[in-house]
Amino acid sequence: MAERQYVIFKLENEAYGVDIMNVKEITEHKESVKVPNTPKFVDGIINLRGDIIPIINLRKRFNLKDITINFDTRVIVITIKNRQVGFIVDEASQVLRISEENIEPAPELVAGVDKKYITGVGKLEDRIVLLLDLEYILTDDEKEKIQQIS
Repeated sequence: MAERQYVIFKLENEAYGVDIMNVKEITEHKESVKVPNTPKFVDGIINLRGDIIPIINLRKRFNLKDITINFDTRVIVITIKNRQVGFIVDEASQVLRISEENIEPAPELVAGVDKKYITGVGKLEDRIVLLLDLEYILTDDEKEKIQQIS
């Protein structure tokens, strides 16, 4: 039975996972520079070892209540269209192996664009983890706007 590794992160009290093969790095949160005329869920840009990276606030993207950034807040960096993009999460706590037999398809009640970024539901002994593909959290138009941020 094949297993996949997922970086587990939290938003509010919910656990989410992203395939570790899609994660470039996880870093501590640092203050971003605001960029005018960007979507409301773009917190700004940061300089990460010489690379300018747009920062997406997943709480805002998912229309969740905003909270104060704290010691546990992390930024998960992935590559979208050859550009690094950071996603702010409440915490990125661990890497888990989930066997493919314990992954179910996205629920039917999820419709439209949301279903595109939900790759499945991981079943663990005492909880479930919603598995996401962060690249598809943004629409094609939003990806184009992110590409233009500098």
